[in-house]
Amino acid sequence: MTTLKSNQALPSGFLRAVLCGGLLAGIVVEVDALIAYKLVLGFNPVPIYQFIASGLLGARAYQLGLSSALLGLAIHFLIAFTAAWIYVQASLLLPALRQRYVLTGLLFGTAVWAFMNLVVIPLSRIPPSPFSLPLFLNGVIGHALFVGLPISWAAQRYVSKGERNVSAAPIAHTG
Repeated sequence: MTTLKSNQALPSGFLRAVLCGGLLAGIVVEVDALIAYKLVLGFNPVPIYQFIASGLLGARAYQLGLSSALLGLAIHFLIAFTAAWIYVQASLLLPALRQRYVLTGLLFGTAVWAFMNLVVIPLSRIPPSPFSLPLFLNGVIGHALFVGLPISWAAQRYVSKGERNVSAAPIAHTG
C-alpha cells in the first residue's frame, strides 16, 4: 500500500506566500479590470462581478443584483488564491521560479490569463462576447504584471530558501 506522510509541516512561509500573493494579485488585477472596463465599456463594478458569477449562474447572474456580484467577487479571489497556491507549490519543486521571479512571474501571469480565457471561460456558462483589442491587451499584460508578479514576488519573499515540496515528499511503502 502506498500512502503519503500526512504529518509533515508546510515549508516555512508557504501559507504566507499564498495568502499575500493571492490577496495582492486579487486586489491589483481587479483595480486594473475596474478601470479598463469603465474606460472601454463604461461598466460599473456590479456588472463586472456579475460577469464572473455568470460562469456558474449563466445569464441569471445579471438579474440577481448585489448577491451575484458578491459571488463573482468571491470567485475572483478564489481563483487568485488558487493561482498563488499553484505557483508557490511549483516554486518548491523548481526553486528557479523564486530565483528568477520577475521573468517567471510575468510568464505565469500570462499563462493564467491563457488558461482562464482558453479553458475555464469556454467551459463555463459565460456567453461568448465580441473581441475587443484594448481588453485583450489589458487582459494579457494586466495578468502578467498584476497576477504573475505579485504571486512570484510573494513566493520569492516568504518561502524559505532551499525548501522542498511537501507533497513530493518521499512516499512511505508499507505491507
